[in-house]
Amino acid sequence: MNPLLLTVPTTVPWSSSVALVMIGCNLFAVAIGYYAIQAKGVGPALPLPELFKGFGLPELLGTAALGHVLGAGMVLGLANSGLL
Repeated sequence: MNPLLLTVPTTVPWSSSVALVMIGCNLFAVAIGYYAIQAKGVGPALPLPELFKGFGLPELLGTAALGHVLGAGMVLGLANSGLL
């Protein structure tokens, strides 16, 4: 049998520490996107316009997707290093 099939990556169950890492990465991505996106407010607006001025639904979905990618990488990296 192939030895690569016998390796199992380190995964952690969902916990409050995993949730905090994911929330932090999503907030980081939204903050970066808020200042980095140049053409804001082109699509549909969010229901809370006073919270994100000119930040629409496409921007929120794009930055949240980036936040989830960053969060998945952070969780896997922290789990493999034994810190999570």
